[in-house]
Amino acid sequence: MEVGKSTGHGSIPRKLFSCALTLYFSSVLQVLNGSVNSMWVGRYLGEEALAATSIANTVIVLLVGSAFGITMAATIHVAHCIGAGQVRDAKRALGTSLTVFAIISIGAGVAGVALCEPILTLLKTPAETLPLAASYMRVILYSLPSLFSFMSVMSVLRGAGDFKTPLYFSVLMVLIDVALNPVLIFGVGPIPALGIVGSALATAVAQATSLIGLVLYVYKLRHTLCLRGNELSLLLPEWRIASALIRKGIPISGYILVLSLNGVLMISLVDHFGVDTVAAFGASIQIWNYIPMLAVAVGTAASTMAAQSIGAAKWTCVESLVKTGVLFSVCGSLVLVLAIEILDTRAFGLLLPSHSPALDISSHINRIVNGSWVVAAVPPVLFGVIRAAGEVMAPLWIAIFAVLAIQFPLAYSLQSIWGADAIWWSYPISATLNAALAVLYYLRGGWRNIRAHDTRLVWPPAV
Repeated sequence: MEVGKSTGHGSIPRKLFSCALTLYFSSVLQVLNGSVNSMWVGRYLGEEALAATSIANTVIVLLVGSAFGITMAATIHVAHCIGAGQVRDAKRALGTSLTVFAIISIGAGVAGVALCEPILTLLKTPAETLPLAASYMRVILYSLPSLFSFMSVMSVLRGAGDFKTPLYFSVLMVLIDVALNPVLIFGVGPIPALGIVGSALATAVAQATSLIGLVLYVYKLRHTLCLRGNELSLLLPEWRIASALIRKGIPISGYILVLSLNGVLMISLVDHFGVDTVAAFGASIQIWNYIPMLAVAVGTAASTMAAQSIGAAKWTCVESLVKTGVLFSVCGSLVLVLAIEILDTRAFGLLLPSHSPALDISSHINRIVNGSWVVAAVPPVLFGVIRAAGEVMAPLWIAIFAVLAIQFPLAYSLQSIWGADAIWWSYPISATLNAALAVLYYLRGGWRNIRAHDTRLVWPPAV
């Protein structure tokens, strides 16, 4: 999508497909990177090491989720400004979001390192995996500033309609990480074998290198949003924008944190069933990640395009975006679900030793959970458009009810009857409820009242 151009009616499917596909490829590369790392760890360092990375990564996702909302708020704010032709305001949002992210990342990193072992202990991490999980987690936490900055720059570029540049540097990050993982895990020449810490360090180096490359490339490209000369003063946070980003970002982060917290709670239940089940669940998560990320990509693209349309006061485009987005999301997710069903243990065998008991457990988990991702493909698109219109609380309340109030209590209470199957069956039940509530709110919710107001009431512009 070109910077400064709002969405046009006839080109909505093509533009949405292109933007969503670019986002999906970027997400796939990042998850593929995690899967490759898990393959090295699981196949060569064993089930305990894989279980350690699974537990630690669940906590890391929880911390990263705390900042995701502000990146999404920045994307929407910039998209509104670009749709309205206000490039200077978009630059103000960029400068403010970068500074806010620096503060958040440092705070999250310091808190995470200090509370690392208590958090893992609270999650009832098996004693044999606790030292490995703590070592891995600390390295990732130290790299949070570069990760958060990378996320911030990419989100603002996407808000301006530039989806390709973030993809390029996601590719770079994955290539560096994949190349460094075996080198730092096993050691080469003068480089010592660092084991599980080497895997985390490879990720940290890849993130920092890609961030530097991204910034240099954007300036060399003379991107519309580059800050030059006296514009560098825009890095000083403008509290009007910061307030809007935080006010809208916190509920979006809250939504992600609810999902992440649910992941933490689920794995705390899985921990009771031993290392093999934890490893199987960790391998399943790595494979499943490829499905919902498609819906998230379509939802993010729809949200950005809807925000540009709203900024340009083109509300008729929004309905078309929703219909097209839901169709893309559901059909694409169905294809991925069928592919995983066909591959079955051949997919999980990439992450687990060939004779591991965890392989059969992974296959059993997948048969129960896999189909729920098709139903779960609907809410991200609806919520993305709803957030673009300024309503951020409804998706949070729906998630709290469907996930925390239903899924976890259901899985916990039925363990005594169904054992671990109670955990797996809680996924399709929760996904169905979440989708039903999302559709109901989209059709009948108060978010539609925003049409009667100026978009400045949603995302206050700078003065």
